[in-house]
Amino acid sequence: MRQTASRHLVPLPSRLATGDLAWRSVSAAGSALSPTGASWPDPDQIAAAYRSDRHLLIDGEAPEVWSPLSRFWRTGDGWVRTHGNYPHHASALRIGLRLANDASPDEIGERLAAMTAAAATEAVVGAGGLCVPVRRENPPHDQALRRHPLVETRRLADSPVRALPSDSTAAPLSGLRVLDLTRVIAGPVATRTLALAGADVLRIDPPHLPEPGWQHLDTGHGKRSALLDIAAERGSFERLLADADAIVLGYRPSALARLGLSPIELATRHPHLVIGQLSAWPGSASPRGFDSLVQAESGIAWLESPDGTTPGALPAQALDHSAGYLLAAGIASALRYRAEAGGGRLVRTSLRRVAAELLGMPRRTAAADCDPPRARTQDFSVAGLRVTTVAPAVRWPGSPEHFRPPRPWGGDPAEWW
Repeated sequence: MRQTASRHLVPLPSRLATGDLAWRSVSAAGSALSPTGASWPDPDQIAAAYRSDRHLLIDGEAPEVWSPLSRFWRTGDGWVRTHGNYPHHASALRIGLRLANDASPDEIGERLAAMTAAAATEAVVGAGGLCVPVRRENPPHDQALRRHPLVETRRLADSPVRALPSDSTAAPLSGLRVLDLTRVIAGPVATRTLALAGADVLRIDPPHLPEPGWQHLDTGHGKRSALLDIAAERGSFERLLADADAIVLGYRPSALARLGLSPIELATRHPHLVIGQLSAWPGSASPRGFDSLVQAESGIAWLESPDGTTPGALPAQALDHSAGYLLAAGIASALRYRAEAGGGRLVRTSLRRVAAELLGMPRRTAAADCDPPRARTQDFSVAGLRVTTVAPAVRWPGSPEHFRPPRPWGGDPAEWW
């Protein structure tokens, strides 16, 4: 794909080439989904899509998307970054610090200020919470990561050719079935993109772990949503797998192994599957992680520091969004390869690998000023709520101008239409 000086065009101001990364990621998805060639996306729409949570309105109000426990904290010898948007992670953070479950942010800050960054990380992670030290950039490590493909694709199993059911330009993936076992941003962005291209995407969530309502409305477009305890209802889930064309995995590798859903196990039982896999960190032992934590651990937070003494952040959850679009591109390409030569394939990337890519791109000494993006939005109603979200950024000849609305979370049966 021809590359342009797009980091000057996509209004995501930062020292690192966030706009260029976003342009390339969205363009890759459009090229992979189009049977006839890509259309150049709108730089303003890309920026708006990467900051979609800031354009989201529910009944005319902007939702609160960050917990007060998801932030940087000063420690006795540096800084840490925590994530507490989910209630169980917030609880684990307090437990790890030996604080009451209603401890305030001020109390948490006092406790962390008396600890080293390493001790705080060990305590919180040991209790099942999310915390990383804010590190400086490590160029040799990033160079080593960049020696591996940004999106790895490899054949896992032999299976017969499966022709693509549709030759529609607008909906090139129509007739294909995709199981979605992802959460938060990166995975849902990938499956939302596949749904935009016509795939029948069925998202499966455990009944005991609801997704924040705003997050589902921000990334659930065009997908059905069902609740299923995979461990307890294994037969039902295996029937879904047998009739699926692809599955997208966002759970930690250790959790997938406990459920018998590692890529190797899936390919052994269902060799026809294209398996997409996302993780925060590379490798089979990837711990829990989120975009903000990877920014902190990789050195991005210091490179984006506003003053050189306090950590900063990218202007969007760019690692998440880029990983999602890139994974969608890889899955779409793998489905086309299967239609030509057969065989199930694994397509995977990690937020940390995307971070290494960004860290290897040209950078500025200061973030450039730019006007806010002119966002195209769309309105719909879900479960009685009036919702405004950003319209699609991915483009190809004949592609839809709007997403199909999300379905109510958990409101569909766990079965294919």
